[in-house]
Amino acid sequence: MIRFTLSLLLVMVSTVSHSSDIDIVVTDNQNTPLSNVVVFLLPKNAPVETTNGMAIMDQVNTQFYPHILAVQRNTQVSFPNSDSIQHHVYSFSAAKVFELELYKGLRANPLLFDKLGVVEMGCNVHDWMLGYIYVVDTPYFTKTDQSGLASLQVPNGEYILRVWHPRISDAPESFQLPVSVDEVMQVTMKVPSDLLPDVNAYENSGDEFGEYE
Repeated sequence: MIRFTLSLLLVMVSTVSHSSDIDIVVTDNQNTPLSNVVVFLLPKNAPVETTNGMAIMDQVNTQFYPHILAVQRNTQVSFPNSDSIQHHVYSFSAAKVFELELYKGLRANPLLFDKLGVVEMGCNVHDWMLGYIYVVDTPYFTKTDQSGLASLQVPNGEYILRVWHPRISDAPESFQLPVSVDEVMQVTMKVPSDLLPDVNAYENSGDEFGEYE
C-alpha cells in the first residue's frame, strides 16, 4: 500500500505544470513608462492553446471602451452601445472588415476575430471615436497599467515577448525580446523609436446628434 501511494504521488507530481509570474515594464526611449500597451508572450516550443472565448467592446460617452482591447485569435467580440444615441461602427482593417449600421443597445450576434493583427475602428457619426482591437496568437497577453507594468503567470519555458500600441511605429516583431521563464522575474522592454503623435486626442464637437437618437 505504501509503495502504491508513493507511485501515485510521483505520477501526480510529474503531471503538475510548473508556472511562474513575470512582470513586464514597458517604457519609451526616454525611459518614461507607457500605459495601455498590449503585452504578449509567444511560446517558442509549446503548442498554442486555442480559444472560443468572448470579449466586449462597448461604446460609452461617445468613446470606445476599452480604447484598446486585446483578444486571442478566434475570440467572439460583442459591440454593445451603452450610449443613449446611435452609433455606426466600422473597420476597414485587413484583420477584420465589418460594419455595424446605426444601432443602440446590444446587437444580437458577436463578431468572430480569426485573423491576427490590428483592427482599427471608427464611427460614421462621431468622427472622434477611435478604438482598436489587437488580435494575438497566444493565451498569454495583457495590457500595462498607468505605471507601465504588466503582469502575467505563464508555464515555465521559452517565449518571445512582444508589445503593441497605436503610438509605437515599430512592428512588434522588429524589437521582440526572447525570455526564459523558470522563476518569478521582471523584464523591461524599451521602445526604440520616438512615439507617434497622439491621434486619439479628439474633442467632442458639442453637436447633439438628435437625428440619430
